[in-house]
Amino acid sequence: MENFNRKKHWETIYENKPLETVSWYQPNPETSLYFLEQSCLPKSAKIIDIGGGDSFLVDHLLKSGYTDITVLDISEAAIERAKTRLGNQAAKVKWIVADVTDFKPTECYDFWHDRAAFHFLTNQKDVDTYLKTTAQAIASNGNMIIGTFSEQGPEKCSGIAIQQYSEQSMVTLFQTDFEKISCLTVDHDTPFDTIQNFVFCHFRKK
Repeated sequence: MENFNRKKHWETIYENKPLETVSWYQPNPETSLYFLEQSCLPKSAKIIDIGGGDSFLVDHLLKSGYTDITVLDISEAAIERAKTRLGNQAAKVKWIVADVTDFKPTECYDFWHDRAAFHFLTNQKDVDTYLKTTAQAIASNGNMIIGTFSEQGPEKCSGIAIQQYSEQSMVTLFQTDFEKISCLTVDHDTPFDTIQNFVFCHFRKK
């Protein structure tokens, strides 16, 4: 995997697979919306969805009246699909095509959301970069929601290895700059009738 091209991998997937056929397909992102509700954010809060691709969280955020939404994804094809789906509403969203490990944030976010992007970072250097980025990009007392495959979840996704996490390993990893608010485990039903176990953690920036 030394010469693995992460961007090319994801562009190929989004160019060839309809949304409803990928394992992460989730028309109602209920766990993410639960943590959003728990965060008690004003509608003007700065929200970023990491690895959001063409997922449906942005639709729910717009429908709920949030006005400062950013979606970041490594795949331009994924973002273009989301823009097409949203139509005129897409103009209300800031779209960033970037690998999160190359992301240089220019603002501080009140709500950082990452469902199933972080666990693809299996290289320690990439993990360290992610930790540094979140420490810089999230406002003081800001919220960070990260959902990853748990230790009972898959070891691979979309043909590539992932890093499994437990609640404790997540808390330990982020403890320098964040405190845990709550964590929970969730079973995600895929479109092909399999179950993927996730651990979601809600952190607050110290």
